[in-house]
Amino acid sequence: MAKKTRKPTSKSLSAAKIRADEARYMMKTYRRPPEVFTHGRGCRLYDSEGRAYLDFLAGIAVNATGYAHPRMVRVIRREAGRATHVSNLFHNPYQAPLARKLAEWSGLDRIFFSNSGSEAIEGALKLARAYAHAKSGVQLKTRFLALEGSFHGRTMGALSITSTAKYREPFAPLIPGVEFVKFNDLADLEAKFDDTVCAIVIEPIQGEGGVNVLTDEFWSRARSLTTHYGAALIADEIQSGLGRTGRKFAYQKFSSLPDIVTVAKPLAGGLPLGAFIASEEFASALHPGLHGSTFGGGPLVCASALEFLTLMEEEDLLANVRERGVELRVGLENLAAKFSFIREIRGEGLIIGIDLSVEGGPFVAEALRRGLLINCTHDHIIRLLPPFIIRRQDVAEFLSKFETVLARVSKALAKKQAATKSESPSQPLALAAAR
Repeated sequence: MAKKTRKPTSKSLSAAKIRADEARYMMKTYRRPPEVFTHGRGCRLYDSEGRAYLDFLAGIAVNATGYAHPRMVRVIRREAGRATHVSNLFHNPYQAPLARKLAEWSGLDRIFFSNSGSEAIEGALKLARAYAHAKSGVQLKTRFLALEGSFHGRTMGALSITSTAKYREPFAPLIPGVEFVKFNDLADLEAKFDDTVCAIVIEPIQGEGGVNVLTDEFWSRARSLTTHYGAALIADEIQSGLGRTGRKFAYQKFSSLPDIVTVAKPLAGGLPLGAFIASEEFASALHPGLHGSTFGGGPLVCASALEFLTLMEEEDLLANVRERGVELRVGLENLAAKFSFIREIRGEGLIIGIDLSVEGGPFVAEALRRGLLINCTHDHIIRLLPPFIIRRQDVAEFLSKFETVLARVSKALAKKQAATKSESPSQPLALAAAR
């Protein structure tokens, strides 16, 4: 069970009161477990009862430096005492240095700051359309291609290029002119690409879609087609970028650059900040008045982001991501040899998907009970997104706890199957714990 480390403070609202107020006043858009998390340190999060949880979700890839990292805390406190907002009508001290750093990291040229990943996607789509209109002179080059299994955000433009029906259908009709290409299917890509396409949007590793890794061949063909037709190759690196694969960007394993890349999640060390980054050629399509943001790129969040990127370099966190990623992958492959319902381990660095032949929700719930934070996507894929600062002992602890979770849930489900006689007596239970 989750370890209890401290008593809840009497000054805070009770967890029961928080849950009651949420049930009464908040829109019903989330299904949450009862725990109320109050603070964290390093790779551990603590609830209102003082129980500690090893966090292998990191706020869905946001808390790359864990919780209360002293360097991040120092910068945020400093800037909170200076100016949190001055508006984009004026310069602030941190936007330009951060933009320069992102240009250097990405190999591209110019940056626009937003507040979130969805906003970054919206800006990237607008930029692709603006470039196509400026280049062609007629508004015929308007189609977007995206990939099956994609997830790009919840706003209308981002949702329009998100393939999963359950996200799209309640809000139809969406933005027209979007078509989905089969993942890693070169023939389908070539069949759907023509001179009416203004951009294709690609996640080098699909996060919400199940940690699916794009092939070199698909990226290269997309690059050649976009170049031929004068369209934009947009890399959505909101989840896979800024170090999560052990590279600064996931696309840097390929031999060519995108025209536009979107980033967000870990960028400001836990604060809300996104950006889209573009080559000079594409960035030139925007001029004053065509795009803007009230809050995007304020001094507090940009100072925090600049510190995060600097910390990544000075503490060599990319090397840690690679090393811990290998250890985690090896340990998971060992578990896959023990548990027959683990079909595949995929991903890179510290973005890993565990594809199960059974529903993943019970494993997430049991992990929470045992002080472990993980996530399930597409109903059967356990997604791991731990902080970049995890240590060897954190990986070992995770693997030990996760093995217990796998064993206990599989045993419980196998007993349930046997009790309901849902399988043929001649067939072995699919949930047998070990091979």
